[in-house]
Amino acid sequence: MLRAFLRTAAARARARTTRPAQDDDVLLDAPDDRLAPALLAAARGEHTPAAGLLAGTREDAEWEHRDRYTTRLAAFSRSRSEWLDAWRSASPEDPGAPLVAARLAVARHWDSPDRADLLRQIVPAVTAAAEAAGPDPVPWRTALDAARGAGAAHAEFERLWAQAVRRSPHHYGCHVAALEYLAAASPGAHRECLDFAETAAQDAPEDALVRALPLRAAFTCLTTAGDGAATGVPAPAGVPARHLRVRLDAAADRAIALSAAHPAADPWAAGLRNLLAYVLLRLDRLADAAEQLRLTGPYVTSFPWDRETDDPLGRFLQVRADVRAAVASAPPTTGSGHPRCRRGGRVRPGDH
Repeated sequence: MLRAFLRTAAARARARTTRPAQDDDVLLDAPDDRLAPALLAAARGEHTPAAGLLAGTREDAEWEHRDRYTTRLAAFSRSRSEWLDAWRSASPEDPGAPLVAARLAVARHWDSPDRADLLRQIVPAVTAAAEAAGPDPVPWRTALDAARGAGAAHAEFERLWAQAVRRSPHHYGCHVAALEYLAAASPGAHRECLDFAETAAQDAPEDALVRALPLRAAFTCLTTAGDGAATGVPAPAGVPARHLRVRLDAAADRAIALSAAHPAADPWAAGLRNLLAYVLLRLDRLADAAEQLRLTGPYVTSFPWDRETDDPLGRFLQVRADVRAAVASAPPTTGSGHPRCRRGGRVRPGDH
């Protein structure tokens, strides 16, 4: 039922823009098998499946799943929050409902011209809810995002960060929030962002999602203007572009290894693979990007494609078609190292 709905939505979106006429089964931000029933129930005004889903992630300490499901449930609630209101009213002691509500509040205020002022008003309540959540790090991710949007001072953000990592030292969402705070506080601080991300990845278990944090830092570097445009790699003042390029390639290689640990067409790995394909294209690693586009299968995520367009699905389809065409027409690569397209055949998401 949900699959049919998403396919219909994708078809309507395709009709609004110019896209390759192919792959009717491509899905944008498709939920996995655990989340889909909760979303369907929420569409009917029922909160019990969502409550059960989040309760299970809390009991099993599945913090990455809990974080992702919270974000998706909050996103659904932006247009239909009646089911969430009913949940909070019926089960005031359930920690899942305020968790979703806090994420929803931050998301709503984030798009406001008065974002900083609005978020400053809710930071105390969001932080208090996080303190009452026991070992759960996910509320702290929300508190970190709220503090970042409110323009919190370094000392205040570091206090929240300490609480988050005390509960889960390798939680990806909290690390992303800290990385984005660092990037916003010091624009062009590519070295600091990569240092932070690489340290977090090195200290994490082999299968931890936070091992992909350097990839997120690489994305930040590649999408922030710098003085290395001539080489395709923006470099901050005082940092040789070649040295930065080595670190960006290393971040991509680490993410490729993490991607290889998941089966092809895995919805859980879709976010990693979409971001990885984007970064690889910006690094001119065309063959590597083509492989990640193959592995992601039908699962398209809005991020990072929505950073350049209001039609992320259309952008993904166009980029994928261009990559396939370029790979098909490129001469065979020889030698060792990363297969990359030649400068004349470079394909980047921003070219479309």
